[in-house]
This record gives sequence, structure tokens and C-alpha cells, in this order.
Amino acid sequence: MRIAACSTNPGKLREFALAAQECGRTDIVIEVLSGLKQISPPEEDGKTFEENATKKAIYYSRFSNELVLADDSGLEVDALNGAPGVYSARYAGPGASDEDNNNLLLRDLGTASHRDARFVCVLALAQKEQMLLTTRGVVEGQILISPRGENGFGYDPLFFYPQLGRSFAELSPEEKFSVSHRGKALRLLFERFKAPSHA
Repeated sequence: MRIAACSTNPGKLREFALAAQECGRTDIVIEVLSGLKQISPPEEDGKTFEENATKKAIYYSRFSNELVLADDSGLEVDALNGAPGVYSARYAGPGASDEDNNNLLLRDLGTASHRDARFVCVLALAQKEQMLLTTRGVVEGQILISPRGENGFGYDPLFFYPQLGRSFAELSPEEKFSVSHRGKALRLLFERFKAPSHA
């Protein structure tokens, strides 16, 4: 069974495949949605990760008869009243790089002593404009005062995970996946999802 992912982010795609493998779902192959780069993306104007993930899954399912998987994820920082939140990928503006977003986050936090934060991931699975399933994963941590580590992507170099004593960018892909928000959401999805029966 093939699931079409609405992302070309290699980090996300690697985690999608890792989750299917870890959950023993050898029946599932996850590949990028055919022609994704030629499809104009929908406006991500939802107020929550759930709204955006659902909107993306339903929208992209119009372009395929296959199962379509979309995610919306981001960072919530308590001292910034939950920002960057749903704007995480474009916190420093449209087309912002990971470095741009990280630098702005550090500027906005300044010398704040309360640096608790969490990564949130919501996954949505749809087919032919029908929602089939959504799952949510959350991981708690703190924002460092400067980046650490070379792995990962996004805000990983700034996200310190106390239980392992390292930033997400200092973890191996397998270590990160075992505790990450996306790992949790993906495991739930593959545990709950049953292939549609074709009577």
C-alpha cells in the first residue's frame, strides 16, 4: 500500500519511513506525492496545527486517488505566548531559512530565564477529499541560548531535551525519532490506521 506524502523535506520523509518500519508496517510505502512540486500549495491560514494539517491533506487528496499524508508541526515557546506556533516555518517571513528563524527566536527570547517550549506535530491522512485519521504528538524541552549540534532541521539546534541532556540536533536520527513529536504522532497513526477494505 502506498501513501503519498505532501512534503519534499528529506528529514520528514526519513522519519515517515522510519515510523512505518518501526511499527512493523511492511505493507506501507511512503513516497512524495506525484507532481507535488507542480501543485500550488494551499494557504495555511488555520489557527491550529490540526486545522492546517487537515486542510493540506484534503486539498492534496484532490490530486491523487491514493492515501495522502500531510503534517503541520512547529514550536511553541511559553515565554512568547506560544509563538512561533503555526508560523514556525515562516517565523522570520516568507521563504525564511532555518537559520533566519532560529536567529529571530533567540532575539525575541533575549535573556528570558523561563525558556520552556514544546514541539507539536499533527498528522492528517485523507483520501479523495475525505479525512480518515488525525494524530498528535508533543515533546517538552527548553530553548538554549545558542545553537548546538549539526543534525536535524528547523529549530532542532535550539531545542534542548532534558531527559537525554542534549539538543535535538545533537541526537542521531534514531535517537531523535524515539522521543520526538513527529515520532509520537507517526507511531499513533500507524498503530491506529487500518487499510481501507475493498469489498
